[in-house]
This record gives sequence, structure tokens and C-alpha cells, in this order.
Amino acid sequence: MSGPKRIVIVGVSAAGLAAAEALRRRGYDGALTLIGDEQHLPYDRPPLSKQILAGTWGPEKIVLRSGAELATLDADLLLGRSAVGLNRTDRQVLLHGGGRVDFDALIIATGVTPRRLPGANLTGVHVLRTLDDALSLRTHLLERPTVVVVGAGFLGAEVAAVARGMGLDVTLVDPRPVPMHALGDRIGEVVADLHSDHGTSLRCGVGVHRFISAAGRVAEVELTDGSLLAADLVVIAAGATPAIGWLAGSGLPLGNGVECDTHCRAAPQIYAAGDVASWTNNHFHTRMRVEHRVNATEQAMVVAANLLGDDQAYAPVPYFWTDQYDARIQAYGIFPTDADITLMHGELTSRRFVVGYSHRGRVVGVLGWNSPRELRRLRQLVVHAAPSPWFRDPRISTANAG
Repeated sequence: MSGPKRIVIVGVSAAGLAAAEALRRRGYDGALTLIGDEQHLPYDRPPLSKQILAGTWGPEKIVLRSGAELATLDADLLLGRSAVGLNRTDRQVLLHGGGRVDFDALIIATGVTPRRLPGANLTGVHVLRTLDDALSLRTHLLERPTVVVVGAGFLGAEVAAVARGMGLDVTLVDPRPVPMHALGDRIGEVVADLHSDHGTSLRCGVGVHRFISAAGRVAEVELTDGSLLAADLVVIAAGATPAIGWLAGSGLPLGNGVECDTHCRAAPQIYAAGDVASWTNNHFHTRMRVEHRVNATEQAMVVAANLLGDDQAYAPVPYFWTDQYDARIQAYGIFPTDADITLMHGELTSRRFVVGYSHRGRVVGVLGWNSPRELRRLRQLVVHAAPSPWFRDPRISTANAG
């Protein structure tokens, strides 16, 4: 079919793989190159902080495509090769070690990089982004250390739940007043109670001042209030930044990710998909960047279609989930810090409920706790941007502001 003769995809995780497969399904028969900085075949990341870390799944369970399946893409697969630069004039991706890959069209799917904290370059301090990170962390958890998790967002809360499920002494630290603060204080309090009920110690509202070592290994974490936490193992889950350093000087619009238009286009014949992409979502009339698994696949498919001539604005209702202990928390939409929240089903104390988030007179998000059926039904309020005529529910809070 007509179109670019050479398409290069940088990033071989969920978004990059989905883009490649979508291109071939659409009939693209030109040259296709996938560049990934890990040696592993493409794999799924959400299980890293759950089943892989807990040891209930082996690494083979999260492989997205076998070598034989990848061969059907008829693509050049460059694994273990990092992109270090982009020459838009010559239309080349520059590789670590001096290689160059020519392209007519480019899809950027490089994801994110974990934030690290000053002074954390010590034995026993971990981040969790890759399969190798997860396997290394699990090996050390099996040594039965005293664990401190820094950052009580989705990833940190999941890691704490797994470590506590292994019977370890776990403290969860976050400078914000409650875990998973992005969902609002009242929901964060329910998350805090969940962790407390399972024996996790919580230190919210206080940050990390420094890490104290003994013979090059972490031994204690000093908090900003001067208190000390014993720590044989520390997991830093303090968020992530878009992996865009290799694009410096390329002339692409960069900010909180690769800044794209409503069609996920950053420049002529250059698109971005997945965690690294920032784009304007017309459904919510706002620019966003989404670090969730479902978005990676859906966005990549739209990017592939647009690269081959479609004219699709990407305007999804984002979906995410997290599993912690016996709780499955699922959500659709967005969760502005000044949104009002209303109980729509169940009771918070029962830990089986759905709450709705309204902003500027419209329902923009719904969150369910162990209530998948009711949540799927109420999702339509977000899909249709339903008016929010209710008053704030005093059983929850006056607003989703911390």
C-alpha cells in the first residue's frame, strides 16, 4: 500500500508493539524497524509490581509475543539498543554506540523513567520499572529485610501490599497526607485504612531527608521530621518522568512528554504513543499524559491509523486499575484536584462502592472499589459527560482537594 517506505518505532513495550501490529493489520508492507533498550522480548509491565514481585507468575507469563510471533511482523527488531538522538533534517534515529536508523515516519513510544532521589545510590535501594528491576527486587525481598517504600502512589502502594503479603515489616512513606492522594483525601483515607488493617506502617505527610548507609548499604531512612526508620531495603516509587532526554535538540515540542496535537502528531510524520505522549483530549478539553496500560494500546492503534492516512482525534475515557491485598480499585476518566465527589453505590466503610467525580458541572470520573459491575454501568456518565446535578456528599468530603 502507499505511505511511508520506512517506519521506525522507538520503544518496544505495549505501545510500540501495538503500533507495529496495527500497521501490519492495516496493510502496511514497507520496512518496519523496532528499537528497544532492553534485551527482553516485549512484555507486560503491570504484573511487575503484582504477580512477578509476589512470585505467583514467572517472567514467561508476561511476554506479550513470542519470537515466532514477532517474526510474522517482518520487522527489524533491535533489542538492547538505546536511542540517544533524533536528527529530523536527515530523518535518522541515532543509537548508542554510533549506529543510525533512517526513517520516513517515526513513532515515539519510549515510556517513562523512574524518578530517583538524591543520595539513593546505595546497595539495597531499588526502583521498579523493568523486568530486571522486579526480579532483583524480589530476590532481595526473599532475604526478609525490613522494607521502606518511598512514595504511596499506585506503584508504591502495590509494592507495599506485596511485601506485606510476604510477611515483611513494611513502612510506606509519602509527603502527601494520604496514600494515592491523586484520588482525593477521603479515598486516600480508605486506602490508608486498608494498608493499616494489613499491618503496613504509614508515615504520610512527611518526606525523606536522607538515606543513611553502613558500608555502602542502606541502613536507615531519615525523614524530614527528624525521625529514623530502619531499612534493609528501600523501594523508591516517587513517580516517573517521560523518557524524552534523547530528543533534546531535535526541535520537537517537549514538556511533560512529547507534546502532540489531538491526533497524537508531534511533527509531520512523527507521532507519539503511550506513557511518553502528551496530547489534547477533546473529550475532556484538556492536555493530558496517561501512564496506564490500556491507554498505551489504544493510543498506539490510533497513531498507526493516522500515520497511514486516517484523521482520527484521540479522545478516550482513560481506564486504570490497581490490586492491593483483597481490593481491586478500578477507575474511568480523570480526577482533577478540585473535583467534587459523590457516593453513587455502596458505602465506603464496606469497601465495596463507587464514587463519582464532577468538575465544572460534568461527571469526569468514576472509581469503583470491588464493584466492577456497577462501575461499568456508571462509566456511561463519563462517556456522555453527564451533568452533575447532585450536591456534594457529606459522607465523603466537600471536594477532592488535599
